[in-house]
Amino acid sequence: MVKKPASLGRVEWELLQYIDQNHPISVREVAQYWNEKTGQARTTVLTMMERMTKKGFLTRKKIENIFHYSPKQPLSEVLKNLVGDFVNGVLGGSVVPLAAYLTQSQPLKAEEIEQLKKLVQRLEADTSAQARKRGKSK
Repeated sequence: MVKKPASLGRVEWELLQYIDQNHPISVREVAQYWNEKTGQARTTVLTMMERMTKKGFLTRKKIENIFHYSPKQPLSEVLKNLVGDFVNGVLGGSVVPLAAYLTQSQPLKAEEIEQLKKLVQRLEADTSAQARKRGKSK
């Protein structure tokens, strides 16, 4: 049986971003921030953080008898994995629907378009390099 990759909900993602910016951080500190932002209680935050730890997104370490939490991996890696799970699980492995969405959604900023151009150039270069390798190995 193939294990389904752990996913993050919107609220968990927001908490992970805050924890990433402030780690190592205690539940009390996260709960104080979250209560000011949303009005939710400490127990709700504790439950979410424990769930995120079980899913493998957070680590915890006792510092002066209090658990402090940190991201298990960089947010860029988490985001890459979440997008990959979405592309493979929802879009059947094709990025074309995602690219089509970009053309129909809100206007992209100039720097976002430049980043996309650089990514496409890198993809083209990688594809050319792979084709040359295949040609030499024949």
